[in-house]
Amino acid sequence: MPTKNPRINITLEESQAHLLSFIAKEEHKSLSNLAKELILEALERREDKFLSLLAEKRDNVKTKRVKHQDAWK
Repeated sequence: MPTKNPRINITLEESQAHLLSFIAKEEHKSLSNLAKELILEALERREDKFLSLLAEKRDNVKTKRVKHQDAWK
């Protein structure tokens, strides 16, 4: 039966797999759950970095400013 969520397959070096397994045991989590958690954290960090760069690019002295009340009209 197909799952509604896509699955991915990854290959780790032995040392990385051992470390992931160790952390999962310490935190009483499954390997797949821990891997998912770590991937989500990394995606959030990348998103934050991207949005910060975008904000810095937009935060320019020459950029046209709009008053808060005018933006919501």
